Amino acid sequence: MDVKENFQTIHFKSKDELLITADFYPVEKSKGFILLCHRSHCNRGEYRETAPEFNSLGFSCLAIDQRSGMKVFGVINETAAQAKLEKLPTGYLDAKQDIEAAVDYAFELNENKPIIILGSSYSASLALLISTKNEKIKAVITFSPGEYLKGVNLAEEIKSIDKPTYVTSAKKEVEDVKNVMRFTNTKYITQFEPEAEGFHGSKTLWASVKGHESFWESLKYFLSDL
Repeated sequence: MDVKENFQTIHFKSKDELLITADFYPVEKSKGFILLCHRSHCNRGEYRETAPEFNSLGFSCLAIDQRSGMKVFGVINETAAQAKLEKLPTGYLDAKQDIEAAVDYAFELNENKPIIILGSSYSASLALLISTKNEKIKAVITFSPGEYLKGVNLAEEIKSIDKPTYVTSAKKEVEDVKNVMRFTNTKYITQFEPEAEGFHGSKTLWASVKGHESFWESLKYFLSDL
């Protein structure tokens, strides 16, 4: 493992043996474990600013590179690069197995205790989809989920959600998110509707985004209630 700043860069295999690169942000005696999944055209660097904040709240984190993504924020998506070398498909649904493998890996890192999964944009949709059938996930946090998955009616597929689920988005996406969640049992769903414009995906938590404080406030309340 390479130690860099406040995280360790590690590797593990996806369901099809593709090597996944991830940044591990451990906390001693953590109160929980959050798996961090990035948005499209992105990588694990999406969480370089926010993972330490989750650490400060007492949560260990694992930020992964999914095969559907690219270099941005000065960080190379090593999983996507390896997938291209191996001539593997890199669509949104192709990345589902990466997240499923990461859930298994995070579960082990968390001493075989259920984890929290956090998704951003297309990975928010995958997080919702995966969580409905995975007992290794105890709660879900999603930023800007939508009907992004080709051939999948997400609203129909996730109506059986029965675990604490936090959903939010940019202000302009609120109705789209409501549409995705329309069949779910509201007793499990916390949807934060921002007054601020916000931003697409988890970047809305970044200090550079106006109104980010309101997103953090609602998210911290959700986490404290788990």
